[in-house]
Amino acid sequence: MNFTSDSDGRKKTFNEINITPLTDIFLVLLIIMMVIAPSFQQVNSEINMPEINSGLAIEVKNATVSITKDGLFYVNNKQIPCSDLENQLLSIIGTLEKKEVLVRADKETKSSEIMKVMQAAQNAGFEKMVVAGEPLSKKQQNELKEQNENQN
Repeated sequence: MNFTSDSDGRKKTFNEINITPLTDIFLVLLIIMMVIAPSFQQVNSEINMPEINSGLAIEVKNATVSITKDGLFYVNNKQIPCSDLENQLLSIIGTLEKKEVLVRADKETKSSEIMKVMQAAQNAGFEKMVVAGEPLSKKQQNELKEQNENQN
């Protein structure tokens, strides 16, 4: 409570509060929220996979199934038809120390293709499936195609 003195020397109470600084603070907070709020609500219809900067290294000694954006399947760098995926995984499961399958797919690969790999791996007896965080680059896809053409 503030006191002021009159011209005659008596003290009287000052009951008013200066709300100007309080109003300034609220206006600044309101402006900040109005600027930041739209960025929280942006919805992008096109989803791009993020790049991974850290994480666990992937062991290459597992069974590796690669899927290109065109839907071509490669098991350990050998092209196979989709219908033969389960049989191919069955044939290599005995040679692995861990019953794990690594799936590497292009970012434009349909999720139904990855579901086919999941089903084939489960039917073949694999216990774990690891999906690589980095999609197959065009260079890697071309290398797979070249390796397969050179083997045939």
